[in-house]
Amino acid sequence: MVIDEPAALGLRERKKRARREALIDATHRLVAEHGLDAVTVDAICEEAGVSVRTFFNYFETKDDAVLGHTPWSLDTAAAETFATGGPTGHLLADLQALVSSFLSDPPIGRQRMAQALELAAREPRLLARHLAWMEQHKGQLSALVDRRLGDDPPYSSEIVGATLLFLTHATFMRWDAVGGNGSVDEHLAAVVADIRSILTD
Repeated sequence: MVIDEPAALGLRERKKRARREALIDATHRLVAEHGLDAVTVDAICEEAGVSVRTFFNYFETKDDAVLGHTPWSLDTAAAETFATGGPTGHLLADLQALVSSFLSDPPIGRQRMAQALELAAREPRLLARHLAWMEQHKGQLSALVDRRLGDDPPYSSEIVGATLLFLTHATFMRWDAVGGNGSVDEHLAAVVADIRSILTD
């Protein structure tokens, strides 16, 4: 799969991304063929043509390589739009737009994400690993929410941050349950509808 390179991405970053993608692709091929438990980091490295040391420069565990976990930065146009009060000015709608941006354009590309979801559906521990990875980024999310709400927030920043994290988790889980089929926005809207129903019951 060929992914367009952002023009601003330097040669070093392009090489790093290509190596990370090669490791993800190798992991996906091996796990799809042999199952998660039968695949070792050594086998992944041999398949990708890199050293074990190189593997651990990119991923903490083979589970992270299956899931395509990459460094997650909230320094994006969508995050900045959210922090400055957009895109609609309505908090829940803007949370949805932000979650959609997280999941609709993953750093590893839609095809790799779909493959990761398919493998995660067969290996329940992968979903748990993904949720734990998301939890590690709560600090970034909290800082973003604090910027949005300002010094005299109308809502609890903890609740808004937890809502953002929950929407991301729940949408990912719903998407995972159907093997990555359907659009992110479709699954996200269903999650929000469920929340509305529960709160108005």
